[in-house]
Amino acid sequence: MFSLPHQSPRDLPYQRGRTAILFVDMQRAWVEPGLDPHVDAQRAGYFYERVHGQVIPNQQRLLAAMRGADENVLHTIIESLTSDGRDRSLDHKLSDMHLPKGHPDAQVIDALAPRQNEIVLPKTSSGVFNSTAIDYVLRNLDTRHLIVCGVVTDQCVDMAVRDAADRGYLVTLVEDACATHSAERHQACLEAIKGYCWIADTDSVLARIAAIA
Repeated sequence: MFSLPHQSPRDLPYQRGRTAILFVDMQRAWVEPGLDPHVDAQRAGYFYERVHGQVIPNQQRLLAAMRGADENVLHTIIESLTSDGRDRSLDHKLSDMHLPKGHPDAQVIDALAPRQNEIVLPKTSSGVFNSTAIDYVLRNLDTRHLIVCGVVTDQCVDMAVRDAADRGYLVTLVEDACATHSAERHQACLEAIKGYCWIADTDSVLARIAAIA
C-alpha cells in the first residue's frame, strides 16, 4: 500500500497569500446516490460509502481551515455553458455527459457550498486546465501552492494534478479527500501521479495550513 504522507520535493511549506485549494467535481450529480447513470452498480456501494463516510467530512475540514486562514478556495464543476451542451468537448459528447447550464444536479453539494467570494469554474472536459481559465485565475491570485481534492481520483482529479504540475504549481493531493470507483483504481492512481505532487492525508495538510506564515 502507498505510504502516507508521501515524501516529495514538492513538499514545501505553504505561503500566505500564495496557497489555494481546488475542489474537483463535488457536485450533486456525482456525489448523491442515484443521480449518476455512469456509476457501475457493483462499485456504487464502495464509492458512495467512501465519499460520504470519509471524503466529504475531510473536505469540510479542509474548507474550514482554508477559510479560516483567509486563503483562496476554488471549486470546479462539470456544467455546460449552454442548455443543449453544444459547447461540450467531443469526449463528453461521446460519453453522453451533459449537465445543462444552471441544472440543480450541477451544483456543488450543500456540505461544501461555495461562499459568495469563492470561485466556481464550470468545465466541459475532464481537465479543468483544458476547458476553463483556471491557470489565468490562479496566476492572478499569485498562487504557488495548489491543494487538490475531489472525485474521481483517477480521472478529473488526476488531470488537475498533472496539468497543474506542468504549469509550474506546487501541487498537494489530499489522498483521503478523494475517491474513485474502487480501492484498486485509487491506489493505482496514487502510484502513477506521485511524481507530480506531494501526496498527503488530511491531517498533514491541515497542519501545513495552520503553519502558513
